[in-house]
Amino acid sequence: MLSRVAVLSDIHGVLPALEAVLAEPDLVSADRIVLTGDIAAGPQPTQVLDLLTGLGDRVSWIGGNADRELVEYRRGLRDTIPDPIAPWAAEQLREDHIDLLASLPRSLRLPVDRLGKVLFCHATPRDDEEVVLVDSRLDRWEEVFEGLDTDVRTVVCGHTHMPFVRLVHGRLVVNPGSVGMPYGRPGAHWALLGPGVELRTTHFDPQAAATRLSRDSSYPDIAAWSDHFLHARTTDAEALKTFAPRDGRDQWG
Repeated sequence: MLSRVAVLSDIHGVLPALEAVLAEPDLVSADRIVLTGDIAAGPQPTQVLDLLTGLGDRVSWIGGNADRELVEYRRGLRDTIPDPIAPWAAEQLREDHIDLLASLPRSLRLPVDRLGKVLFCHATPRDDEEVVLVDSRLDRWEEVFEGLDTDVRTVVCGHTHMPFVRLVHGRLVVNPGSVGMPYGRPGAHWALLGPGVELRTTHFDPQAAATRLSRDSSYPDIAAWSDHFLHARTTDAEALKTFAPRDGRDQWG
């Protein structure tokens, strides 16, 4: 039984944001760090993966859709990736990085103090790019949780880059938000589990981070990318409006 688990999702290759979170005292003292996917698709993919692998067995990894897309692109299984920075990021990775990302599981279960058996995934337990939101209907949540063991009382997911905690048919659902590409407000968002659930925001200097990315990343549009994502230019309202049609709500009228 783990007492404290730190959850980091959607790092998206942003080293300054990751370093800021890793320096948090509560993360340093946590029993385990769980990465819930979309780790490397961003401006500093190799640096982020090398830092995380250096932390050893204390880190549990889960793959997200962006990680899968990097592997598929590098292995010739796809010609394009919707995210403009992703093909560039895929080309930066070494073969050992590709092998690592290809080996990642799609979900993980761990026992956490007072929360019981917790299932960690990227988007939903059954799919790495399915969309569920804080305001998704209970029918939608019931659909994506179909077949899930009844003893799983807490589900942790990422993918939509917006933090929330809500109750769904007796299960607690936690989205830690995004470390590297937040929507709604700046900062590196993450979560701390055990004995309850805490949504955390680690603040860092976005201008200093942008300067560092411009120096260290060869991505051609790094200045525009940094300005948009480090300052969270996409609001939560805009993100919800974009994602909403993908959670099936249009089918209900």
